[in-house]
Amino acid sequence: AREETRGCCKQIHLNNAGASLLPSTVVDAYVAYIKQEEDEGGYEVEARRRGDLEAFYSATAELLNCQEDEVAFVESASRGWALALYSLPLKQGDRIITSAADYGSNFISFLQARDKWGAEIVVIDDDARGDLDMDMLRCEAANARARVICMTHIPTGGGRIIDAKIVGEIAEQNEVPFFLDACQSVGMMQVDVLEYKCQVLTATGRKFLRGPRGTGLLYISNSFIDQLDPVMLDQHGALLTSEHAFTPRIGARRFEMWESNCAGKVALGIAIRYALSYGINSGAIEKTVVALAAYLRSGLRELPRVTCHDIGSELGAIVTFTVKDMTADQVKEELKKVKINASVSAAASGGSRVWYDRRGLDRVVRLAPHYYNTEAELDQVVSHFRSMNTM
Repeated sequence: AREETRGCCKQIHLNNAGASLLPSTVVDAYVAYIKQEEDEGGYEVEARRRGDLEAFYSATAELLNCQEDEVAFVESASRGWALALYSLPLKQGDRIITSAADYGSNFISFLQARDKWGAEIVVIDDDARGDLDMDMLRCEAANARARVICMTHIPTGGGRIIDAKIVGEIAEQNEVPFFLDACQSVGMMQVDVLEYKCQVLTATGRKFLRGPRGTGLLYISNSFIDQLDPVMLDQHGALLTSEHAFTPRIGARRFEMWESNCAGKVALGIAIRYALSYGINSGAIEKTVVALAAYLRSGLRELPRVTCHDIGSELGAIVTFTVKDMTADQVKEELKKVKINASVSAAASGGSRVWYDRRGLDRVVRLAPHYYNTEAELDQVVSHFRSMNTM
């Protein structure tokens, strides 16, 4: 994988929870498609490469264990989430059940639903271990006004993995739809929509899937899709049958727009196939990245001025921490000087606002190894901290 990732030789890239380094095959396919559009014209290339564009759907179906017509291509996970949630009919008093760790953009959609339709937001607390309080979830899901359960699989600002299988079982038992934001988990671990019993799932291309920016996927189960009233349609998502009528397209592609990033769709399909070839659905990638993250956490916890902030009984590949007497931004810049890519997760930018507010956090440093990283690289990170006077 390192030999097929040209950026590995230029830095230690640990900002995979933001955007991973792309495999050379994905980059080359993306650039080649754009070059063909330059030489031949966009419509002509689209027509000629229809099979490559359709390959995105078959690859995603294999990745998620679903049907091809349950998949839509979108420009981001947030766009897919908004398209699904805003299309869910809500009325006064309907309850949206979520967690404090849910993504900030998702919370904005909940608040808009509250302001527009009178929906209520129910936030499930963490339990004593830092996991989602499943007893509270069971109680709230049984409420007659429970309308939808919306959960983020892995928070953007912490390493916790919620047990989506149990959440799905609770949702099914109470006949409540389950929407899962899998932005950080798809590409990091096996994600099976049938096992999770979710009706809607969203993910982005740029993170652990190692696809290009401006790409994402939306899954909507065939058994649920007709319960949604698409918030917007064009002549790709619906057929205008007369001056007075239209017919929505069958399947999740009714949520797509006619205009899309064709090069990105082809490249994302290739990135998904690449992840499948490295064992995403056999657990090979998850085993590697979780082990690397645990190794990094262990090293950081040995440093007296470093505090790790990951909570929960099951942790993924995201590692968050702070350094005493340094801001998170200062730590990020210090790492940048030695060509280590990190990111900062901040309450103010909204990613994990509610979760951070409840936990008394403001800004944390976020490192996220992928399977092309090595323990030797992580040793360099810890060694650099040890060499700093502040350590």
